[in-house]
Amino acid sequence: MAARTSAGDGAVRRAAEQWLLWDKNPKTSAIVKQLVADGNAGELQKYFGSRMEFGTAGLRAAMGAGISHMNDLTIIQTTQGFCRYLEKNFSDLKKRGVVIGFDARAHLSSGGSSKRFARLAANTFISQGVPVYLFSDITPTPFVPYTVTHLKLCAGIMVTASHNPKQDNGYKVYWENGAQIISPHDKGISQAIEENQEPWPQAWDDKLIDSSLLLHDPYATVNKDYFKDIQKQCFHRNINKETNLKFVHTSVHGVGHKFVQLAFKAFDLSPPFAVPEQKDPDPEFPTVKYPNPEEGKGVLTLSFALAEKDGAKIILANDPDADRLAVAEKQESGEWKVFSGNELGALLGWWIFTCWKNHNRDTCAIKDVYMLSSTVSSKILRAIALKEGFHFEETLTGFKWMGNRAKQLMDQGKAVLFAFEEAIGYMCCPAVLDKDGVSAAVITAEMASYLATRNLSLSQQLKAVYDEYGFHITKASYFICHDPKVIQQLFDNLRNFDGKNTYPKSCGRFKVSGIRDLTTGYDSSQPDQKAILPTSKSSQMITFTFANGGVATMRTSGTEPKIKYYSELCAPPGNSNVEQLKKELDELVNALEKHFFQPEKNNLQRKTE
Repeated sequence: MAARTSAGDGAVRRAAEQWLLWDKNPKTSAIVKQLVADGNAGELQKYFGSRMEFGTAGLRAAMGAGISHMNDLTIIQTTQGFCRYLEKNFSDLKKRGVVIGFDARAHLSSGGSSKRFARLAANTFISQGVPVYLFSDITPTPFVPYTVTHLKLCAGIMVTASHNPKQDNGYKVYWENGAQIISPHDKGISQAIEENQEPWPQAWDDKLIDSSLLLHDPYATVNKDYFKDIQKQCFHRNINKETNLKFVHTSVHGVGHKFVQLAFKAFDLSPPFAVPEQKDPDPEFPTVKYPNPEEGKGVLTLSFALAEKDGAKIILANDPDADRLAVAEKQESGEWKVFSGNELGALLGWWIFTCWKNHNRDTCAIKDVYMLSSTVSSKILRAIALKEGFHFEETLTGFKWMGNRAKQLMDQGKAVLFAFEEAIGYMCCPAVLDKDGVSAAVITAEMASYLATRNLSLSQQLKAVYDEYGFHITKASYFICHDPKVIQQLFDNLRNFDGKNTYPKSCGRFKVSGIRDLTTGYDSSQPDQKAILPTSKSSQMITFTFANGGVATMRTSGTEPKIKYYSELCAPPGNSNVEQLKKELDELVNALEKHFFQPEKNNLQRKTE
């Protein structure tokens, strides 16, 4: 039986009725009409209880009807708000314009798709006299920030939910500097969306854009220029031409296939073998449980089979919007090793610095060289920087911070060679101020080809990096929790562990020597006990430093119902007892889970393969 509509549900019902006056998508309006007719308060609450929150990552939610989902009307409303906000910030918006890209996601039951959303967004801008560079076909996410800076546009929008489940979609926003937006832009855009909810007169008539002189297609230009720009990172063309090393590539039913093939061609590498069942875009993601190569071997099953068949040693896997990269290598034992984001970050950091050093004989230039990583990623780049003499900086989690910081440094005449985060995101090329799985794939292939001429595998070179700069053992995972109250309680408990306003002094047998809480701004290691990195009350993040040299961070995810943790033990160069370090870190992580997460008490669901 449908839940009865109570007085408290009046506002939700009014929101639904208002929706029906504005929504011209027959599928979503039919869903809402039915709910209103049935008086189904519970379902109406689900669709109209709260609007999707526009944050620094833009929007990400399931496709479907109502203000809490991604659909034609919420895209129109969001873009109207974004357009008004840009008009306020750029006097030359109508001269410069914006770029819009989209992936291959689609949702039959609500009639939503990334392409449809991109066209509606384009129509919104064009109706206000703003030029739009709308890609005519699917494109990797990194092509949008690339186009913003390459064509000197005011902003960029990418319609994608990256590696989220198939029912989701998203709306990712870039500023004129080519980096994702950071505060206060999210608040300003959010406010403007609230003020521009009624669709403008031509909002639904997206056919108008096809004959508009304000519509441009950057597809051909960007495809040519992007591959020309990444060639600046190609240092061993002769080796690439000759190599016998074979690669397998999977785009996991996303957009990456064509672009990685073109990147290999740009580097004079033979094309990688593409996993046939996964190379073409498919919004159903039929061969994987989660379309996320970060989830490990489950996503790579078909890649392993193809690699065995064709004698390939290395697998390169992009997520569906091709901004991330996972890498696996066949070991001498016949087993496959999937590199963690931190391990590949160590390899790419070593490689990119080595290539830079070999091409820059001026020893003074190193004082202007920088590498970045997020605060929850391995500190291996810091160790390399200390020994080699370049600068390392850490930022808050997410490429929005690294992209913005990289741009600041570049504007000061510095060279930002590389940035990475442990969630398999790599910025290997200064032409894109965001993670880019296409350039990372081909640069990894060149590195592997070069190492093969020295009879070294990626795994052997990783060990050599750790031998030289010190072992950095990391372990990261997450728990799933759909109840925000439980998450809040868990973190409140950590802040009031032994009475009010006291953090834990130990975690099992491990003594806590330092605490940094980037939700509250507390940092025990600073003289004034105030954190240096920016703080945010809207997300949870606490880092514990332990007396044994271990570091562990617990944080909430901005886009998924997860509480994540990241841990690392660093040893100085020369300490080669890796097994002992691994054992110590395993014990620390077990203590962290048992004492700080308390999964049984908090009813948390563990990560499953």
